[in-house]
Amino acid sequence: MNRVFWIVMGFAVVLLADGSKITGLITGKNAFSDSKNLTPGTFRKITANDLPKPFETASARNTKLEARPTDAVPKAPAGFKAELYLSDLKNPRQIRMAPNGDLFFTETNAGEIKVIRSRTQVEVFATGQRGAFGINFYPPGPNPQWVYVGNTASVVRFPYKNGDLKASGPGETLIGDLPTGGHSTRDLVFSKDGKQMFVAVGSGSNVNDPDTHPSEHHRANILEYTPEGKFVRVYASGIRNPVGLGVNPETGELWCSVNERDELGDNLVPDYITHVQADGFYGWPWFYIGDHPDPRLGGKHPELKDKTIVPDVLMQPHNASLGLTFYDGSQFPAEYRGDLFAAEHGSWNRANESGHEVVRVPLDKGHASGAYEDFLTFAGPDGQAWGRPVGVATGKDGALYVTDDASRAIWRVSYVGK
Repeated sequence: MNRVFWIVMGFAVVLLADGSKITGLITGKNAFSDSKNLTPGTFRKITANDLPKPFETASARNTKLEARPTDAVPKAPAGFKAELYLSDLKNPRQIRMAPNGDLFFTETNAGEIKVIRSRTQVEVFATGQRGAFGINFYPPGPNPQWVYVGNTASVVRFPYKNGDLKASGPGETLIGDLPTGGHSTRDLVFSKDGKQMFVAVGSGSNVNDPDTHPSEHHRANILEYTPEGKFVRVYASGIRNPVGLGVNPETGELWCSVNERDELGDNLVPDYITHVQADGFYGWPWFYIGDHPDPRLGGKHPELKDKTIVPDVLMQPHNASLGLTFYDGSQFPAEYRGDLFAAEHGSWNRANESGHEVVRVPLDKGHASGAYEDFLTFAGPDGQAWGRPVGVATGKDGALYVTDDASRAIWRVSYVGK
């Protein structure tokens, strides 16, 4: 999908390949937003030049979240419908579709992996997993033989064939020494050719210096292993908490969704979504969003300043960007195909909360312009947030399925017309 951007009266206009237009792309400092101001269908673009100075505002603690009002559903853009798909779950987190169309999701606190065959058939595939988050299927393609699970301290695989609703054998621990403490999610994905396994390991802290804190070893990284669990290398580093991973089906590039650092002010540091360069360095903890030094690290490692990569898409600061998916269905209009959707869980370190939404990142031949759309928002009429989306998956029916661990629910988003 080719897109052209230009400015009209202070707002950008986006021209899609089919000739249709999206107006009102908000840029510059105006692109920063609170959850209560989100409107589905609004596009935003934050750049490295728009960032405020550190400590421009005080660091805040704000964890206010109301219970979901009766019959409340997320708001979606015109033409889309959000509906409650499953409720009364335990702690639904990551969600992915198996090749046969079943949806697998993790109940992290319960240590369970569940399978959705339909609204009326939800089965427990496996239990006893400590901190279960990531799920994936191996080998890639239509006939996987294993379900891989990313636990906080381990990667375990279960024997699987299409249609299995319960693991046909015990779990096999392939990696048993992932670092624990601090960020606990461990997502995992495989390269398109199945030769590489990528495991996300977030930092153990906000900005602890790895030079003086050995507990940060092999943290704030994406680690590469063989599918059998043999460590290969640190694939990319300086990524504070790469919660969600994905492989772009068009380009084969690895992508991640990142929680950046806290306590520098309301609008620092932006979370981000980006493709990941092999051997790339993304700044943590010494720099952020390119060559911006973290003032709490005393000017250390100036040699890394020009090596710090600016991510593709800057999100709202502190919004806790989590799971992602590349839309490969046909139920949505054609211009959505290939775009990225990601869950923004919601902030704690902001005077007015951010996040509590699912965003859409338009991609052109697999690449991002830096713009994103507020696609699905979880707030009541008063603007108070009530939902915390975690995982996003494209279903066999072409709808989006979104886990929400605040409402203990899974939402289904479909296109119903103009």
